[in-house]
Amino acid sequence: VQLVESGGGLVQAGGSLRLLCAASGLAVSTYDMGWFRQAPGKEREFGAAITSGTSNTLYGDSVKGRFTNSRDNAQNTVDLQMNSLKPAVTAVYHCAAGRTICSRDPAAFTSWGHGTQFTVSS
Repeated sequence: VQLVESGGGLVQAGGSLRLLCAASGLAVSTYDMGWFRQAPGKEREFGAAITSGTSNTLYGDSVKGRFTNSRDNAQNTVDLQMNSLKPAVTAVYHCAAGRTICSRDPAAFTSWGHGTQFTVSS
């Protein structure tokens, strides 16, 4: 199983960015796919998830209304559209996969990408 994130970089506050997670070795349609962020010196924090089957979406309180998580089963990818970005969300963002868990807990996800860094400048 391999999850590879892309799309990180530098963006100004108020701007938008889209992260992409490309999966191999698993079908994203059959897994809950999540995004977690980790800033230096801080614990991994839940950002968003999309559930398998029904494609329900979950969002962390700090990103709700500004982030949108979606899945492309044909491309076997998951993306995270982030709008109205704030410097506080600067971090390494990791894509993760878990089996039908509908959870915000990183311990419930069994496969992880190495992450992609993005920085929001003020």
